[in-house]
Parts: sequence; structure tokens; C-alpha cells
Amino acid sequence: MSTYRAAQVASAGGVFELVERAVTPPGPGHVRITVDASGICHSDAGMVNGVFPGLHFPLVAGHEIAGRIAEVGEGVYSGWRVGDRVAVGWFGGSCGHCTPCRQGDFMVCDNLKVPGWAYDGGYAQSVVAPVDALARIPDGLSPTDAAPLACAGVTMFDGLRRSPAGPGDLVAILGIGGLGHLGVQFAVAMGFETVAIARGKDKTDLAKQLGAHHYIDSTSATPVAEALQALGGAKVVMATASSSDAIAATVDGLTPRGELVVIGATPEPMGISPLQLLLRGRVLRGHPSGTAQSVQDTMEFSVLHGIAPTNEVVPLSQINEAYQRMMSGAARFRMVLTPQ
Repeated sequence: MSTYRAAQVASAGGVFELVERAVTPPGPGHVRITVDASGICHSDAGMVNGVFPGLHFPLVAGHEIAGRIAEVGEGVYSGWRVGDRVAVGWFGGSCGHCTPCRQGDFMVCDNLKVPGWAYDGGYAQSVVAPVDALARIPDGLSPTDAAPLACAGVTMFDGLRRSPAGPGDLVAILGIGGLGHLGVQFAVAMGFETVAIARGKDKTDLAKQLGAHHYIDSTSATPVAEALQALGGAKVVMATASSSDAIAATVDGLTPRGELVVIGATPEPMGISPLQLLLRGRVLRGHPSGTAQSVQDTMEFSVLHGIAPTNEVVPLSQINEAYQRMMSGAARFRMVLTPQ
């Protein structure tokens, strides 16, 4: 393989164009991966539209990558070999020398290497990635299912297992789209009494199919917080909806010492009063994604419990249509590219 196909954006806000690029051998501490599947995440818009700092165009986005090691660079731990199935997510490597890294908190590395931002991402047939970004894909998991688990999946899985909720506690998932439909499945498998919250009565059947014990229609006459308190109050709300108003509306539905975990990205400020947090000892926390080990944990847990993303799989040649479908909110629920 001397060349590979990639879908690049020539300038901020541009459309994707398919190009042929020369294969680059991996440098020290890196591997070259033959891409079998690449998820399209809403966060990719930050790269495509030039929102994040330090971007360079032309740019290849994509941070939900599943494939096989094709070539190993110098100094790579011998446990990684050509042919190994691996996934790379939002955590695409860390610097190892900043204060968070020295404290062992690699996910919030000051110089986090996100695929598509720090280096070319997965909208391609080949990608070179740092070895500390690699998560081993377990047997029984397809590349098209592994790719979304490397970002959307691990974000929900790690967010839940790092929360204060214990088995039997009431946990609410706000939004049951690309992130939330996985969150409901993980919450049920972890033993939580699970509440799905979304807009409209038409989502009731979906929530039950995913395993939710309760469904709250956020458009009904009963406020979301009141509906949660009627169920005893939520120990944790995982907020995947990209709406500050919708997120803020759940705060008073928390138990004392309950935690609101914000995952849905939006630039709008949230209308939450300090008194809503102080008087009941509630916690408001942002949650990023998860390290390579957490990605591997997520995939193994998913295989063990039969959890899988709901995907629409399309070839790389249809990248523009697939990306727009994701951006419009029409995808059910993850768009995944294959390298044809």
C-alpha cells in the first residue's frame, strides 16, 4: 500500500473532498492503522469549521477509529503487533509531561492529542497514531460497533462509573440520541434504576426498547425536575442534550448530594442558581471522554452485556451526505464510515 484515500477539508467550513495521499511510515512510539471503520461525531464539526485552536488545513477529521495495526514504529511495546485490532477515540494520546499527566490524569492532558485536531483523523483508509492511544478491540465486536464506542461509548460508560451512583440508585439520561441511547443501555447493565428523558411521547417505545425503567417526556405539562422527584429524585443525571435550558431543568430533580454530569456540548450558559446547588449539596460536573484503557473497558463491558450502538453505515465516498445527516440530527443514531 503506497497510497491511501482520505476525505479532507481544504479550508474551514468547506466540503469534504476525496484525495489520494502517500502512506507515511509511523515514527517512534507510533503505529500505522488500516482503518476498517470511522464514526462521525458531532464534535468533528469543531475541526471541520475551524473552531478549535491550532488547526491546520487541509484537515482530515475523525476521532472514532477502528482498524488493524499495519506497521509498528520504533520503541513500541512488543505487546502490539501487526494485525492487532485496535480502536482510537477522542483520547488520541497525551504529552506525558504536563502537570495533569504527571498526576496520572491523562484525559485532561494540557496537550491532548485528539485525532483530526493534533494529527490526521479517521476519515481515511489509513491513520498514524501514538501507541498510548490504542485500545484493543475484543473478539466478538465488529469494527463498525467498536468505532462509536471509542468516543460516544466511553464518554457515557466512564461518566457513569465515575459517578456517585450505586446499584439500585435512580439515574437519569437526558437525551436518547447518539450518546444517550448508549447511556441508557450502560446504566441498566450497571444496575441503576434508569430514567430516559427526551422530547415527545413518541420516544417512549424507544426508551423501553433500550431497557429504561421509566420515561419522562420533557415537553409534557409536568416539569422534568418534578417528574424526577416523583420517582424519588435522581442520584445522577447524565446530560447528553446539547441544550443549556434542558440541562438546567434537571437540577431540582436531583437528590441531596446528587450529581449533574454535563456531556452535551453547547456554548450557551446554563441558568443554574448557586442556591440550587448549595442548599442540597448538589454537584455540577463536566465530563470529557476516556483514556485508551477506558475505551478498552467500555468495549469489553459492551461485549459482556450485549450492548451495541445503533449505526447507519455508509462508504467513505458518501462522506458529505453522511456528515450532513449527522449534523442535521437525522442520524439514528451514529453515522459510521467504511473505507470503500
